[in-house]
Amino acid sequence: MRKILRVAAAQMFAAAFVLAALSAPSNADTTESDAEIAAEWQTAWDTYHFTDTTPPAPDSGRSRVTNSISVDIDAPMPSTFYKYSDFNNHIGRNPFLKRVVMHKEWLAAPTLYRNLTAIEEIPYEGTIVVSKTHAQQRLHADGFYYETDSWSQPNVVTHQKIEFTVLPSGKTRVTENLTFEADSSLIDFVAANGTASHQQLQTALKQAIESGEL
Repeated sequence: MRKILRVAAAQMFAAAFVLAALSAPSNADTTESDAEIAAEWQTAWDTYHFTDTTPPAPDSGRSRVTNSISVDIDAPMPSTFYKYSDFNNHIGRNPFLKRVVMHKEWLAAPTLYRNLTAIEEIPYEGTIVVSKTHAQQRLHADGFYYETDSWSQPNVVTHQKIEFTVLPSGKTRVTENLTFEADSSLIDFVAANGTASHQQLQTALKQAIESGEL
């Protein structure tokens, strides 16, 4: 029965995702200007308040799942921190990420704030669905960690805290604490796939940093 529910949730998520993305072009990237994407970011910010970490109310129909994943990188701090936290370095390593649109960046010492949108191209039944994830990233260089809060269709909110720890022999441990929030019917699918995506990105960034590519 649980397997049937997981399959049904996956189908619901796919349907909701595709319906939400129908307004986007089914080809490379998006025809919207960066200013139009920035306006969408602001609407998501105003509507969903995606930096709010208050847990969903029990009767809200929404649920939350938190996972933690780690990787040890054979490279020193703090260079690993700056390479890993630069979302432009995720392009080509996250298999769907094509572009990062930076809307605003400012320093409120000691924290660096970035408002941005990640543009992803996701294959779906022979076509390309363009997905936009609106996010705010906060880099805490004084503590070597960063936080990212984001919102994407179909009303999925993700909170991330990525911590960097010095290990012996010049290595660095990166620990990603990931909290996914979505409709209760979709939360297991969202959390499982979101966590798997982050694990894949961790592996790719580890290889790129250790090889000197980054």
